[in-house]
Amino acid sequence: MAVTLKVTDGEEGEWAVLRVSGELDLVTSPELRQRVHEAVADGRRSLVLDLSEVLFCDSSGVGVLIATRRLIRSCQGRLRLILPAQGAVDGSHVNRVLAALGVRRLFDVYPDVAAAVGEESTPLSA
Repeated sequence: MAVTLKVTDGEEGEWAVLRVSGELDLVTSPELRQRVHEAVADGRRSLVLDLSEVLFCDSSGVGVLIATRRLIRSCQGRLRLILPAQGAVDGSHVNRVLAALGVRRLFDVYPDVAAAVGEESTPLSA
């Protein structure tokens, strides 16, 4: 079975929203990296990555998330991740991976897009 990743673009006010589904690994993570770079090249500095439908994430995927954080910070932008407690069938795989690697605290995490783009939203605790 082929490894697949789907990234769809959207906007919520001033926020660019990339909805990611499938598997984020060595083969597919360059697709997400490219889409993030395209958004930044288009002048987007407020980015939401909705990872609630990611079924699998390996170190390559985590590397892309950390590189995205670095890129957005270098542009004085804002990055928010969507990692719901229950998502991607059995709970947020990405949330568990980031926590296990000790990098979850690097990201502002929200339960859904509405919370992430809200004016008075507060990230979930690490």
